[in-house]
Amino acid sequence: MFVSATESAVATVVGMIAVIIWRIREGRTAVTVKKIVIPPLGMATGFSMFVVPAFRVPWLWALVAFLIGAIVLAYPLLLTTRLERDGDAIMMKRSTAFLMVIVVLAAVRYFARGYVNRILSLEQTGAIFFILAFGMILRWRASMFFEYRSLVAQPALEMAETGD
Repeated sequence: MFVSATESAVATVVGMIAVIIWRIREGRTAVTVKKIVIPPLGMATGFSMFVVPAFRVPWLWALVAFLIGAIVLAYPLLLTTRLERDGDAIMMKRSTAFLMVIVVLAAVRYFARGYVNRILSLEQTGAIFFILAFGMILRWRASMFFEYRSLVAQPALEMAETGD
């Protein structure tokens, strides 16, 4: 199956818009452990693609892709996402740069894919970018989880300090 550059670009833009809409809607509701943990768990099912030999890549490539996602690409998300207490609820507060970070990350992945497609098969390219995205999401969500736990624990600390 051949996918033209135009079709690929359109699919990338549609996907990016869907992610932005989802993130905006998600930011309007309280954060819970489920909302933090379920996306990476659901995404982890994608590792089943490696059952098919065409998707397999060398372990070193997989490790490098995961580390690039977890260290380099997760960093802007970590900088632009904060949790804060709003009464009894914990809400996600994003900086105004968050949407720009999503757009830039989508562009980086789109343009890097052109280079990677020259070296790897279409299936391996998909596998590498999946691993890269999983590393990014896992680190970002793990950071959110620990920040969430810290915020949940704060009222107990404040009550203990005031003697209530």
